[in-house]
Amino acid sequence: MKNENGSSNILETMPVKALFVKMAVPAVLSQLINILYNLVDKMFIGHMESGGAQALAGLGVTTPVILFLSAFAALVSMGGAPKIAIALGKNERELAERIMGSCMALLLVISALLTAGMLIWGERILLMFGASENMIGYAVDYMRIYCLGTVFIQLSLGLNTFITTQGFTKISMMNVTIGALINVMLDPILIYGCGLGIRGAAIATVIAQAVSCIFIVRFLQSEKSMIKLRILYIRMDWKLLMPCIMLGMSPALMQITENMVAISFNTVLQRYGGDLAVASMSILNSVMQFVMLLLPGLVQGA
Repeated sequence: MKNENGSSNILETMPVKALFVKMAVPAVLSQLINILYNLVDKMFIGHMESGGAQALAGLGVTTPVILFLSAFAALVSMGGAPKIAIALGKNERELAERIMGSCMALLLVISALLTAGMLIWGERILLMFGASENMIGYAVDYMRIYCLGTVFIQLSLGLNTFITTQGFTKISMMNVTIGALINVMLDPILIYGCGLGIRGAAIATVIAQAVSCIFIVRFLQSEKSMIKLRILYIRMDWKLLMPCIMLGMSPALMQITENMVAISFNTVLQRYGGDLAVASMSILNSVMQFVMLLLPGLVQGA
């Protein structure tokens, strides 16, 4: 096996401590860059001349929903990545490719179900999660567009982990960076220049995730990847998927329970503090994500 420099696979040859640092640092940076998606949206939306505060509060209400959707990507990726790593350790590349293909098939099915569910019940869910009558229009506008890009988001979050698992941490970080940079460049153009407001922020996010997804899929199909994403294996093999789901259940449930705390904050703050309190909590959540980002990066590196 070869790494990105063409030498022997670093997972086989590098000392554990040095390998941990090499794997963890890009993972931490990827977490930092990932946060920029939502943070940059908040920065530009909050400075809108008309309805900035309500739009920011609406975006804040969508955050738990977005994290809930990403928990399904964690269910697949955080369970599939260890199984692929074990298969690679046994030099069973075909098995690793079949696992990855099955995981992608599951991500596609999950994306379709989540998209349909959010388009049908999205407004009710947002109201239940703390949206008020003043902000619900902004929240719905953002979520309807965001949900149309669910497939790109699920695949980019889910499949990028399989690149990291092979030891290509720099490439996985670059995939995240490309999407974040596109999002930062498109936000002011679509929000202010095109006058699309919060819908422009959602469009920018979907486009950025779509480009990132294309880069990830192309790499996994290239000769540089140790395992190939083959169309033949993109089908759900439950014998391979069930162990992945069992492994991924814990991180997915942890993310979902964290969202329940955020939902509790939003509903209580909306009742006793109104839209301004929800918008303020949205900003604080972004700050707290920066404080906590070190831990998931270290865990992924390990």
